[in-house]
Amino acid sequence: MKILVAPLNWGLGHASRCVPLVQRFIDEGHEVILGGDGESLTLLRRHFPKLRYIYLAPLHLHYSAGKSQVWAMLKAIPKILVWSRKDHAMLQAVLREEHIDRVVSDNRFGLYTAKTECIYITHQLHIFLPKGWKWAEGIASRMHARIYTRYNKVWIPDREAIQDSLGGALSHPKDLPPQAEYIGSLSRFALLREGQAIPEKGGIVAVLSGLEPQRSLLEASIAERYRGSKEAVFIVQGLVNRPSTRMKRGNITLIPHMKDKELADLVRGAKHIIARSGYSTIMDFEALGILAQTEFIPTPGQPEQEYLASWIAKKCTFC
Repeated sequence: MKILVAPLNWGLGHASRCVPLVQRFIDEGHEVILGGDGESLTLLRRHFPKLRYIYLAPLHLHYSAGKSQVWAMLKAIPKILVWSRKDHAMLQAVLREEHIDRVVSDNRFGLYTAKTECIYITHQLHIFLPKGWKWAEGIASRMHARIYTRYNKVWIPDREAIQDSLGGALSHPKDLPPQAEYIGSLSRFALLREGQAIPEKGGIVAVLSGLEPQRSLLEASIAERYRGSKEAVFIVQGLVNRPSTRMKRGNITLIPHMKDKELADLVRGAKHIIARSGYSTIMDFEALGILAQTEFIPTPGQPEQEYLASWIAKKCTFC
């Protein structure tokens, strides 16, 4: 079977959770083609340098520097619609050139077609909106449903029982679409934890991702918080398109990106961990057994991340 795997380029999480899927497809003997744009495609290509890849429609979005993302996202809607149509047209063009048995789209809205099986990956079936916009959550969720009902299957990277889940209400809507299937947590670190001794605890580690300027603002905030501290601080910037050269500024070391094994050892050996409460980060940190010692800082104005930080904090009180 020939499978095209294409994640959304919105931070690194959509790409990172596709890593175990791609590996599973390869282990099953399938031919995998990578698709996408930007840093998310770069991340997949770093993990699978021998695989073919296809550039799809680029999406360049930015957050607001303030505490609300409402207007930034509203202004982005026309751009997202145009991007989705371009993605759809590019997929159709690819399929005119070659047969693909399955398309796996992680939140890329336009990668559906009647010509082959299309699977949509999402953890966000219930859309959370900021205060003052709660009345529109049902509308937003139905708009998302109009997108994923175009696909043959919807894969939800979570557990079916809500009490055991990482996404809580986010991935467990009142009405589950008939083509939806819970496939369990997806983490590129799932196999790294087995049989490894836990490194000696020490230092502060921050793992960053997400859209600008909020990624840079959090980096600056952490640097200011620990500047001059006796603690060694490592900030993994999540900048996969930059050289991996480390920069040391006093007690703070900036690391553009790391290989999975190196990052796993670094965070598992940390005294304290800081990260955004993105869903893929939460899946990764659960796989590494470090959810309870992580300080999750939601992106300002991101109700999804605010909910996830609260949900995981409640779960970890019973860990």
